[in-house]
Amino acid sequence: MASFKAVIADPVGMHARPAALIVGEAGKYQSDITIFSGGKTGNLKSIMTIIALGIHQGAKVEIVASGADEESAIAGIEKVMKDNKVI
Repeated sequence: MASFKAVIADPVGMHARPAALIVGEAGKYQSDITIFSGGKTGNLKSIMTIIALGIHQGAKVEIVASGADEESAIAGIEKVMKDNKVI
């Protein structure tokens, strides 16, 4: 299992555009990837699930990957989130 924690910096929170980018990156990996925020849990490979979590600016999130490529999955997702100023 690999993970990272972050705080959402995007003023609009986790809306459709960044969610789509993150889901696209998560889909490249075989590992199960989960997002935790505000006591809620979601599959990071599902855009509808991410949006339904209602993650706002300043929210603390944890991304957890479990599987054969978990380390590269976490590195890739963290990079996409940083590059697009989500975190």
